[in-house]
Amino acid sequence: MSKIGLWENAEPGVKRCILHAEGNLMMMEVQFEAGAEGYEHSHPHEQMSRCLYGRIEFRIDGKATVVEKGGVIYIPPNAKHGVTALEPSALLDIFTPVREDLLK
Repeated sequence: MSKIGLWENAEPGVKRCILHAEGNLMMMEVQFEAGAEGYEHSHPHEQMSRCLYGRIEFRIDGKATVVEKGGVIYIPPNAKHGVTALEPSALLDIFTPVREDLLK
């Protein structure tokens, strides 16, 4: 069964929905309750994230950056990164290549 278009709980206070995956690109929306964290991790994929609403603190290789509605941040391959939602927030994440690990 495909996970595309289905919301799933990712971590406490965090849910995600894979919107589309085709060719070498994947698009996913991630919604956060205030104070929720996307735990630190890394992957070989390039990632760009656009804040759809709210404010999110990104930690990328130890450097903190706050991204607000309309802001975009780039995460290079294999960079250790995590986030904390400073208020209810949502991100539009784009990955290349496709995150096959999330489609399973």
